[in-house]
Amino acid sequence: MGPDHYGWGGGWMFPMIMPIIMFIIALIVVYLLLGRGGARSSGGNAEPESAMEILKKRYARGEITKEEFDRMKTDLEN
Repeated sequence: MGPDHYGWGGGWMFPMIMPIIMFIIALIVVYLLLGRGGARSSGGNAEPESAMEILKKRYARGEITKEEFDRMKTDLEN
């Protein structure tokens, strides 16, 4: 039988490892095709919100009072 140790030579690992490597490559391809999940929350809008839009949303949610809104709006407009 010689140097390959009864059929258990170095070539036996390739058929066992190859499916694992192919699975990892497939996962990477799916990850790249579906995206990384970073900028999906804005409804597809690639532009960032302006400071005025953020201020209006904060006022609408009740996070700031009318006086705070007016003061911040004046600051942004100047």
